[in-house]
Amino acid sequence: MARKITMYSAQWGDLAFNDFAKKMSDFGYDGLELKCTLDRPNDHFNVRAALEDDGYCVRKHAKLAELGLGVWALSAHSYGQLVLDELDVRHRGMVPEYLWGDGDPAGVRARVIEEMKLTAHAAKKFGVSVVNGFTGSSIWKYFYSFPPVPQAWIDDGFKLLADCWLPILDEFEKCGVKFALEVHPTEIAFDLWSARRTLETLNFHPAFGFNFDPSHLLWQGVSPAKFIRAFPDRIFHVHVKDVLRSQDDEAGILGSHLNFGDCRRGWDFRSPGHGEVDFEEILRLLNAIDYQGPLSVEWEDSGMDREYGAQDALQFVRRLDFSPSGLAFDSSFQRKDLRLR
Repeated sequence: MARKITMYSAQWGDLAFNDFAKKMSDFGYDGLELKCTLDRPNDHFNVRAALEDDGYCVRKHAKLAELGLGVWALSAHSYGQLVLDELDVRHRGMVPEYLWGDGDPAGVRARVIEEMKLTAHAAKKFGVSVVNGFTGSSIWKYFYSFPPVPQAWIDDGFKLLADCWLPILDEFEKCGVKFALEVHPTEIAFDLWSARRTLETLNFHPAFGFNFDPSHLLWQGVSPAKFIRAFPDRIFHVHVKDVLRSQDDEAGILGSHLNFGDCRRGWDFRSPGHGEVDFEEILRLLNAIDYQGPLSVEWEDSGMDREYGAQDALQFVRRLDFSPSGLAFDSSFQRKDLRLR
């Protein structure tokens, strides 16, 4: 189908925008998925600058055009996480000081909610119709249900989702921009059932859908194919990332308190084509639901050189992204002049 193949910029945050863009252009990518880096020195996309400086978006587009690149999605994962999370010191490193302030949870939540709304306006100004991101979750810590968790606590977590995110989504809708939640552990939606409840809680808001990433589903035992079939009209964006389960009978799926890249883990992320994800099946299903958006490579493979992985992933995705057939394979088997009586 020749969809656009992009590279997600989050794992390249050590590079300035111009250097990152030039490298991806040289590799042959069609475009970029830009992480909103806020006040980080290596500015990939700055929401405030986009809204306050009329020349900011113009300069970005000029550089992209010079390199033959496009942008079809932004990423607001880092500060979106703080909307629903119960905060601790780890969260302070995820956002700039103007969002953290004095660290009072209510104040931080109010500021990141406003930043999400501003992100919708910045995306509109930049000409991008999808913002990917996280929602956070106040109830992820209860996923194992021990000590026993009252159902009312879970219900309260979903009520908080509606209270915080419906106003954000209303702002997205006003801007003509979609928010695509990456279904992922630590989010309010992390598998198919929690994704269904999330949609129901948000009243199937037209601005809300999913950034489909099969790698976060497969290691949990969730079928990526079933996820696409369950939400065909809510797949707003796609991440291409692989995962491999070691199945060595020593480590389970919960990580064993071992960092990514540790060979003792029960599973780990892999560069596309080097894990268990059946990308051909996924691409056939994306064809079936007429997904026209980009295929965004997210490079996360501690055992592979980053630049090698980026080029290898591009070749892998380019080879797999075929168009569906325009005719049935048996269409020539039958005479056209025959009629059923």
